[in-house]
Amino acid sequence: MTGTALPQLKTPRSVLFMCGMNAIRSPMAEALAKATLPKGTYVASAGVRHGERDPFVDVVLAEIGLTIDRHQPRTLDELEDDYFDIIVTLAPEAHHVALELTRSMAVDVVYWPTPDPTVATGTREQIVAAYRSVRDHLATLIRSRLAVEHARRKEA
Repeated sequence: MTGTALPQLKTPRSVLFMCGMNAIRSPMAEALAKATLPKGTYVASAGVRHGERDPFVDVVLAEIGLTIDRHQPRTLDELEDDYFDIIVTLAPEAHHVALELTRSMAVDVVYWPTPDPTVATGTREQIVAAYRSVRDHLATLIRSRLAVEHARRKEA
């Protein structure tokens, strides 16, 4: 399945989030998914190219009681595992790379268009608000598209 319209029918056992540099969107999604998905779900993140850690990610995750600990941006080549039930791409460049890499693999690749908060300008509060918006966008998508089965079990 490739695209953005269809939600996952069950919670995956392993998820990879990919963006350009594994500095903002994908590590944020990784932290949110680890907090949302069932224990035992393997969650990782990676970038297409090397990036630098972004301190605003720490700020907006701390606001909701999460942390990315000592996360350092990593590329796909630096991942420990290379099999995932689903790869969620958060930037066009990452999506194209994921599709190329998984051509002969049985893995779902889905694209969740996610804004780049580094383009925000203005005061510190305006910039942090852009990061919050990305955090909240990702949290909503993770809950609605990846945590489906887990949520149903909790309701029962």
